Amino acid sequence: MLVLLESLAFYRNVRIGAVVGASVALALYLVRTFELLPWALVEVREYPLFGPDVWFLLLAFVLAATLGLLVAILLTVVAAIRGVRDVKREAGD
Repeated sequence: MLVLLESLAFYRNVRIGAVVGASVALALYLVRTFELLPWALVEVREYPLFGPDVWFLLLAFVLAATLGLLVAILLTVVAAIRGVRDVKREAGD
């Protein structure tokens, strides 16, 4: 199993996915926290237990994890397709 993961560069893809997910989530969280959008809405909603910053931080974590996983899966599928094409090319020669 480890050989398969290494041949698909899975660990590299997970690191890239984590960086992409964290970067996008951090950027969106900072935009929301510092209200960098010119059309930012006035707060009219009440948030249970915590303030809005905590809820948006949790939402940013979920976004980072989901986007990181999605990027890692896409990169791994691309590596698998390239590997299959290489095997077919070598077998056809």
